[in-house]
Amino acid sequence: MRRHALQLVARAVRASAPRPHPPRHPHQVAALRASTGFFSTEAAAGASASATAEAAQGGSKSAAAAAASSGAAQAASKPAAVASGSDGGGGGGGRDGKSQQGDSGKSVRGGPVSWLSFLLLLVTGGGIIVYYDKEKKRHIEELKNNTNSVKPAQTVGTAAIGGPFSLLNHDGKAVTEKDFLGKWTLLYFGFTHCPDICPDELQKMAATINKIKEKAKLEIVPVFISVDPERDTVEQVHDYVKEFHQDLIGLTGTSDEVRKVARAYRVYYMKTEEEGSDYLVDHSIVMYLMNPKMEFVKFFGKNYDEDTLAEGIIKEVREHKRS
Repeated sequence: MRRHALQLVARAVRASAPRPHPPRHPHQVAALRASTGFFSTEAAAGASASATAEAAQGGSKSAAAAAASSGAAQAASKPAAVASGSDGGGGGGGRDGKSQQGDSGKSVRGGPVSWLSFLLLLVTGGGIIVYYDKEKKRHIEELKNNTNSVKPAQTVGTAAIGGPFSLLNHDGKAVTEKDFLGKWTLLYFGFTHCPDICPDELQKMAATINKIKEKAKLEIVPVFISVDPERDTVEQVHDYVKEFHQDLIGLTGTSDEVRKVARAYRVYYMKTEEEGSDYLVDHSIVMYLMNPKMEFVKFFGKNYDEDTLAEGIIKEVREHKRS
């Protein structure tokens, strides 16, 4: 009976013994022993055998069976406690060990800027500063050279208005720009069939010429140039200009001649509203003041009246004489 009881206890111990765990780190084993104590299957077997012997000495089969069961249950509970303690403490210790191992095995890198990158940054920045300074000096030298290359006698801002022309006056005589040299001239471009603008501008021109002569004792030659060569013949122009001022000179010519002089003086003109032989000509409304060398001085638009126009011409003539 005693042998049978020992066999039952041995089987119970083997069945309840914990499965072997993977080898642990020495630090984990030491921590586990310190916290939970050290138990083995041999100790459990010894404890259960002593309990069975005490039961047998009592002469009771039931006591032996109870002792065997109690020993088996006690042996099973103790390894379970050891296993749970190992899992709890070992798990924490495993995580700590892993973190410690990871921290110890992790390579420690340098800061965000190493000495090599800092040196490269200094070299690159210095190169950029040197290049910029060199380009700035080169640009300044170019500006100086361009400034020195401008001749003192060179004029800037003179309008390219005026030029040679060849037309017929209202008496049928061929004239050019050279016939007006030595005189101040006031030019106006229009056409004899103009309903209102041209007559108003020519009347203003005639009144201005008289005012200038009275105020400043200056002789200004008024000139009318037709931009309608198809209808403005010599005779037509002759009769037209005499209606405004006795000194007004009328000029006309062929289509090519009129186009050339209009281009030289930057005058725009174009036929509009053509109905058979009756049409109008859209054109620039400007008077050009030319000096005795037939060089452009100033232009006066439609917004000038006879008084402001006379004052403007007198001012330009006097300034020209002072210069």
